[in-house]
Amino acid sequence: MNRILDILKQWTLPSAIVFGTVVYLVFAFVPQLEETATFCCPILEASMPCILFCVLLVTFCKVDFHKMRPSAWHWVACLFQVVTVALVFALIKGLGLRGDGLVLAEGVLICIIGPGATAAAVVTEKLGGNLETMTTYTFISNFLTAITIPILFPMIERGAVLTQLEAFFLILERVCEVLVLPMAVAYVVKHYFHRLLRWLIGVKDLSFYLWAISLSITTGITVKNIVHSTSGVWFLIVMAAVVAVLCFIQYAAGHYIGVHYGVPIEGAQALGQKNTSFAIWISYVYLNPLASVCPGFYVLWQNIVNSVELNSLRSGNKSS
Repeated sequence: MNRILDILKQWTLPSAIVFGTVVYLVFAFVPQLEETATFCCPILEASMPCILFCVLLVTFCKVDFHKMRPSAWHWVACLFQVVTVALVFALIKGLGLRGDGLVLAEGVLICIIGPGATAAAVVTEKLGGNLETMTTYTFISNFLTAITIPILFPMIERGAVLTQLEAFFLILERVCEVLVLPMAVAYVVKHYFHRLLRWLIGVKDLSFYLWAISLSITTGITVKNIVHSTSGVWFLIVMAAVVAVLCFIQYAAGHYIGVHYGVPIEGAQALGQKNTSFAIWISYVYLNPLASVCPGFYVLWQNIVNSVELNSLRSGNKSS
């Protein structure tokens, strides 16, 4: 039993992905569990913001707010994102893409333009990176996304129902919910509730394991979207392959930028780990809903990369 627990701890993220996948498939394809699945599904989806709030609250309680300031690598990473977004946008407009080609391009675009994951700071901390500089980048990338999406997406999908100003404030509201609110609560806890603070930061890897729980739920929702997708099997395979390459490119580019500025861990996580739940949501709001399958695949690939990095770190610590 101890050996099994050690393996689960070592491969927490893959275990969370497998667990979420298996649980969804069991409840989806066993007729006797249909009523239970119908009852639990909305509850699990509604619990996601609460779990993410707790993840960020614990993480932000460890942040020294006085050290949060923009660095040069933040702006270089943002520039890379803007340039790659512009290239994909030019490809869509220049080639006049339609049908499956447009869906795939929109999926790639949303995986690039999406902001840095709110949980990226959790992985950065586990890998030994700087928590403050990663948290700062998360805020910057979210506001960059809030500016660029309302400008570009209406020119891709003319049927978008929101105006640019409405979209900007809607995205800004989401940013406040998932970032500003937990940070504000963490600030209050750090300054006025010291006993609670000691407990939150005293539980080893609390935010990491809470994130693993949210990953299981996210994976289940992702598999559900893939299973119910109207795209053909071969097109889904192409989507998965293209997103895998894109994920590798973004991690590699972030690592390269980070090496130049002495922050390889932070750089890789900044560009590589995306807020996929946000990307899926914005796909439904602005783009072809089928494009949301791409960030669904991105969830799986980015967490495989994170798992390999975390496992390599543990192996290195053991050998040393």
